[in-house]
Amino acid sequence: MTMLAERPTTSFPVPDDTTAPAPAEWRGLERDGVRLLVASPSGVRHSRFRNLAEHLSPGDLVVVNDSVTEARQLDADLIGRGRVVLHLAQRLDPGWVVEIRSAPDAARSVLDATAGDVVVTAGLRVTLGEPYPDGRPSSPTGEGNRLWRADVIGDVATELERSGRPIAYGYLDRRYPIDAYQTVFGHRPGSAEMPSAARPFTHPLVTELVTRGIQIAPITLHTGVSSQEAGEAPGAEWFEVSATTARLVEQTRYAGGRIVAAGTTVTRALESAVVPATGAVRPASGWTDRVITPAHPPYVVNGLITGWHDPQASHLLLVEAVAGPELTQAAYDAAVAARYLWHEFGDSALLLP
Repeated sequence: MTMLAERPTTSFPVPDDTTAPAPAEWRGLERDGVRLLVASPSGVRHSRFRNLAEHLSPGDLVVVNDSVTEARQLDADLIGRGRVVLHLAQRLDPGWVVEIRSAPDAARSVLDATAGDVVVTAGLRVTLGEPYPDGRPSSPTGEGNRLWRADVIGDVATELERSGRPIAYGYLDRRYPIDAYQTVFGHRPGSAEMPSAARPFTHPLVTELVTRGIQIAPITLHTGVSSQEAGEAPGAEWFEVSATTARLVEQTRYAGGRIVAAGTTVTRALESAVVPATGAVRPASGWTDRVITPAHPPYVVNGLITGWHDPQASHLLLVEAVAGPELTQAAYDAAVAARYLWHEFGDSALLLP
C-alpha cells in the first residue's frame, strides 16, 4: 500500500467513546434521523439529515454511488497459526486482494503473514502471493504486510452466500445483516464495504430533493477495504461515470450549480473522469488510483456529504481538499464538541465551501 507524504492538518481528539455502535434503525431513529452538521463560510449549523434539501439550492446536483455492498468477511484459519478473519477486498483477474485480521472481531490487521501462507474457510483455500499492489511490503508499523494478492480455490460466490457477512471492525455492539449496509441507490454489486455517506438517504428525502429542483445522478465505485492506517493511501478501485452523469455534471457547472458528492467514493470517481487539459468530466470507467489531497485538489466537486473520519486518515485529506483546511477544522471542532457519532453508522456532515 502506498504511503502518503502529505498529512491532514485537521486535528482533534480520537473519538473512541462516540463511535456509532449500531445502525440508526437499531438506535430508535429513521435512517435520515441522524444528525447533520452543515459547515459553510457563514458558519456551522446543526440539523438532521432529513433536512438536507433545506441546505441545498435548486440547480445543485447531488452525485451518489450506486454500488451494492457484498458480504466479504469470513471466519477462517491461518494454517499453523489459528483462527483469523479473512476480508476479500477486491476481485482481480485472476485471484483476489485479501486482508487477514485478528479473530473474532477483525479489530487489527495480522501483519506477520508471509507469501505462501494458506488461509482456509469452510469452502475456500486461499494462498497468499505477493504484497498488493506492487509487490513491496506495506505496513503502517513499518514491518510486515497488510494486503495480499492471493490465489483462491473454491466457489467464492457460494461461500460468501453461505458464510459471508458484512465487513466490520469490532466497534459495533453486535453483527448486523447485510441489508443494514445497503443504500437506497445501490443496484450494482461489487463493494467490499458500504459507500456509507449515502446511507442516511431515504426515498421520501430523494423525492423532496427532486421536487425542490435538486438533481441526483449516479456513479459506480466498488469500494475496497477502508482499514487504512494513518498515512496509507486508498487502494485502486473500479469505477464508472456514465455519459448521462458526465453530461449532467457539465450542465450543472455551466448553469452555476454546485456539484455535491455524496461521499469520498463519489469524489474519487468524478475526479477520475476529469480530462485534465480541459477540467471537464467525460464518460470513463476502469481502475482508479487517484488520491485527492490539498496538493492534488478536485476539479469539479465543490460540496461534500460525508461521515466523520479518523485523525490522519487519507479520507481526511480528501475532505480538506474539497472544503479547505479552515472549514474542515471548524467542522471537526464542532462535531467533537457536540459529540457527533463516528464511522459508517454515525452522523453526517454537509460541507459547502
